[in-house]
Amino acid sequence: MTRPLVVACGALVAELRAVLGQLGSPEDVEVVYLPASLHNRPDRIVPAVEQALAGAADRPVFVAYADCGTGGALDRFLDAHPGVDRLPGAHCYEFFAGAGAFAALHEQEPGTFYLTDFLAKHFVALVWQGLGLHRHPELRDTYFANYRRVVLLSQTGGEEILRAGRAAAATLGLSFQYVRTGFGPFGDAVRVGLRRQENHD
Repeated sequence: MTRPLVVACGALVAELRAVLGQLGSPEDVEVVYLPASLHNRPDRIVPAVEQALAGAADRPVFVAYADCGTGGALDRFLDAHPGVDRLPGAHCYEFFAGAGAFAALHEQEPGTFYLTDFLAKHFVALVWQGLGLHRHPELRDTYFANYRRVVLLSQTGGEEILRAGRAAAATLGLSFQYVRTGFGPFGDAVRVGLRRQENHD
C-alpha cells in the first residue's frame, strides 16, 4: 500500500505525533508540516497546501487543517481533489473541543479568546509580538476590548501549559478558564481520515 501523506499545520506537531503514535505505526505515514505562522495570513494556507500536494496525485492524502480562516477557500480547493479530506470544523478550537462543546462555550461567553497548548506555549511570539504589542502595549485594551476571558483548551493538561495559559490571560487583563480536551475529537478525525485514505488507495 502506498504510504499516506498528511499535510498538517505546524501548530499540530505534538498532537499529531501523539495520535499517530497511538495508531502504532507512525512511520507508515509521511507528514509534511506547514508553518504555524500561516494562521496570521490565512490567505496563504491554500497555496501552501497546494504546493505540498504537488506530485502527490497517486497517493492517499489527508489535510490536517480545519477551515482556519480561509473563508471556504480550502474546501473549494479540496473539491478539485476528490478523496482528499480535511479536519472538521472552522478552526482548531472546534476540532479539539468538539463542535457541541465549543458551541456551548461560545454561547456562554462570545467574548472569549481561545488558546490551545501550542498557542499557550507560544503566546508571546504568535500573539503578543504577532500583533505588534511588544512595540505598542498601549493598544492591548483596544485590540481586546470585546474580550472578557481566555479559555485554554488543553490537550495535555500539563502544569507548564496551565501556567502559560494563566500568564497569557494576565497579560491580556482577562479572566481565565481551563478546559481539558485531550485528543478525543481531533484524534477521532485523524483516524477516520486516514482510514478513508486507505480505502481510496
